[in-house]
Amino acid sequence: MSQRLRELIRQVRACKTAADERDVISKESASIRSAFKDDDNPYRHRNVAKLLFMHLLGYPTHFGQMECVKLIASPKFPEKRIGYLGLMLLLDENVDVLMLVTNSLKQDLENANQYIAGLALTSLSNVGSADMMRDLSPEIERMMTCSNGYLRKKAVLCAVRLARKCPELCEGVASKISALLSDRNHGVLVSTLTLLEELLGQDTDYTRQFKQLVPSLTRLLRNMMGSGYSPEHDVSGITDPFVQVKILRCLRLLGADSTRVVDECSDLLALVATNTEATRNAGNAVLYECVQCIVGVPSESGLRVLAINILGRFLLNRDNNMRYVALNTLAKVAPQDPTSVQRHRNTIVDCLKDPDVSIRKRALELIALLANEKNVRTLVKEMLNYLGTADQEFKRSLTEKTCDMVQKFSPHKKWLLDTMLKILIMAGEMVPDHVTASLTNQIASAEELQIYAVHKFYNALVSEQPKEQLLLVRIQTFLGFTALKAKITRHANALQLGSRTSDAKFTSAVPHICLS
Repeated sequence: MSQRLRELIRQVRACKTAADERDVISKESASIRSAFKDDDNPYRHRNVAKLLFMHLLGYPTHFGQMECVKLIASPKFPEKRIGYLGLMLLLDENVDVLMLVTNSLKQDLENANQYIAGLALTSLSNVGSADMMRDLSPEIERMMTCSNGYLRKKAVLCAVRLARKCPELCEGVASKISALLSDRNHGVLVSTLTLLEELLGQDTDYTRQFKQLVPSLTRLLRNMMGSGYSPEHDVSGITDPFVQVKILRCLRLLGADSTRVVDECSDLLALVATNTEATRNAGNAVLYECVQCIVGVPSESGLRVLAINILGRFLLNRDNNMRYVALNTLAKVAPQDPTSVQRHRNTIVDCLKDPDVSIRKRALELIALLANEKNVRTLVKEMLNYLGTADQEFKRSLTEKTCDMVQKFSPHKKWLLDTMLKILIMAGEMVPDHVTASLTNQIASAEELQIYAVHKFYNALVSEQPKEQLLLVRIQTFLGFTALKAKITRHANALQLGSRTSDAKFTSAVPHICLS
């Protein structure tokens, strides 16, 4: 007689080393293999259950796949339940063994016991291959309109799998969505919204077909906003946030290219944005999806400003996840509505000091999008202040973005030269080569700037003696004059010796070099 699952778990937990655990699993696997050879073994489902536990621990259990098929064909519910669970965990849609259970699935879908039919639908929606979905699609469509709400919910979820694997077979499924949206069963409603979202994301033809559902969706959402406290579906004071989020996603897909849809739901979106409580995660999830809906459709400017202000509040949240999604969404909105995003510029710049590197990177990308001729001085000043304290991992990205902003939006050449010199002094080794080449060309093409550049770089050489040779090499390159570069190279080498005599010679020589 084989040991029970709880005894195996107890033995594994008692192991003090990984080697002990492997030894226990190896012995039990051998015992299970021997038991599988006996066709009349009454503990087949117990052995498969132990295999599922081994699978969760990461050990190979492929030798138990055929036993799952045998358990599914059993008329006993306990064995069938373990068989279907093993089917979902030990097999995937690419395994040839899976085709052997198609007939058993078809029989169980017609079973009078709702729990057996539910097991078949659940397994099909998790591991059903394209061929299986094609063979069983008539049964799925039939069960979507059956009288049992438990089975309707599972059938609709199975239809989601059908839409992903065989989108060409979804016409019959799509025709049932309108009736299912008015279903009183909450599980059926959530499943139907999931199916609607899947179909809308696949084909624009469905978008045109389902635009007639906009009034039904807006009515559902409006009823939730005004229904008050509902203990059955309440999450942290928010009425059914999961359904609200799914409705907002469907409205975004339906209104992506339709001003008529936007006109129908603009007032509702404003209501959701202003009346949803933002102190809990559930409320923030609804607000975030509302913002995504507003910016994803051709909405009016006032509504977009409201959405961007919500993202600005997210930036003040202590939760890093909230701040990250806010920065990510603002980066998508900034090209279309830069003025509204500019109002939150200071908060965005403060994100450069966040300990989380992912937030710093997102903030840097957004700042680069916000930069223009009017605010480049302010933004670059803030970025230079942070450049001196930034860690090495982030310093290179910050240097490159700052250089790009300076070169693209510089108000005049002297400011560009002064700012680039500061960057070279602070992070010269991280300035890209194409930036230094561009600056060299600008100095060489502007005669009025050359003498000014020489004096500025000379002062940097004198005052920044401890800096690396790379800075000196770049400065020599910027001077642009061959003879001048050769002379300064000799004195730069002397400067590195650190003697006072060499420094004095270098200091006295450079003015003559600059004026020659």
